[in-house]
Amino acid sequence: MSDETNLPEQELDGIEIESPMEAPLADPRDEEIAALKEEAASLKDRLLRLAAEMENLRKRTEREKAEATLYAASNFARDLLSVSDNLGRALLAISQDERDRAGEIEKNLIAGVEVTERELINIFQRHGIRKIEAIGQKFDPNFHQAMFEVPTSEKPPGTVMQELQSGYAVGERCLRPALVGVSKAEG
Repeated sequence: MSDETNLPEQELDGIEIESPMEAPLADPRDEEIAALKEEAASLKDRLLRLAAEMENLRKRTEREKAEATLYAASNFARDLLSVSDNLGRALLAISQDERDRAGEIEKNLIAGVEVTERELINIFQRHGIRKIEAIGQKFDPNFHQAMFEVPTSEKPPGTVMQELQSGYAVGERCLRPALVGVSKAEG
């Protein structure tokens, strides 16, 4: 050990020794710098939150626009479904024998109704309107409306056995439920 470390306490009186624990004198601008750093961090956080909010708003707007485009004509399409039904009924009302015996005018009329029905179906398809396949499917209250029950052992209970009126959907929304007969257990 050296002599410096073994000096008597009396000799150390009056000597100021810098403590390694004491902080150097603070620069008056340090507080201002710290406040500005804190403000910058706060503003950066706000900016990031606003950017995320704007991105969410953009996505939500795009989704709503796509849904509005898809479902825009729903009421009009729902009204046209009865026209499609009536065209189909008109064609079913004429048996094949009657078609074979029909004159030129009647055959042209039948052909015109068939073409009109096909065109209406094509327009429905172009706009995302599809016929709901019901027969043989499990009953789904979102797309089927049960009109009666059919006692049977051929199909499991809750299976659509008969369709009285076709149902239609646009996207995942039901325009009109299919009117159906549903199987139930015999007994």
